[in-house]
Amino acid sequence: MSVKLRLQRMGKKKQPIYKIVAVDSRVKRDGRFIDAVGLYNPSTNPMTITLREDRVFHWLERGAQPTDTVKNLLSRKGVWLKWGLKRKKADEATIAAEFEKWQMMQAPKLQKESERKARRKAAKKKKKAAAEVLAQPEAAAPETPAPPQA
Repeated sequence: MSVKLRLQRMGKKKQPIYKIVAVDSRVKRDGRFIDAVGLYNPSTNPMTITLREDRVFHWLERGAQPTDTVKNLLSRKGVWLKWGLKRKKADEATIAAEFEKWQMMQAPKLQKESERKARRKAAKKKKKAAAEVLAQPEAAAPETPAPPQA
């Protein structure tokens, strides 16, 4: 039996919430799972990721393979960094120091990402306004009569 860490969809229509679960790889997406190790909510701003790190490490130690999406979520929370250091047999002090350094680098990265989102939103709003101006009928402008011909 090969175990995977993957997402299980929950929530309402058009409002997904995902459980991060350890599951046999042959089971369907929303089927029976072995253990729930976290929750991912993409609808909130910023998105919410909650993990039970001890359970994630438990399954990774036993050979569970995360899907690409779950791997990205783990790396966003720094768990994948910790896992890599644990696999290299680093001591707890080294892991804590590396994680602290990683967290310090995340604040500017998140600020840069939010600024980029704001610029995109402003550009989209400007483009929409320009499209509305072009779409307005030109009948609203008064027509000037043609000069009489002699």
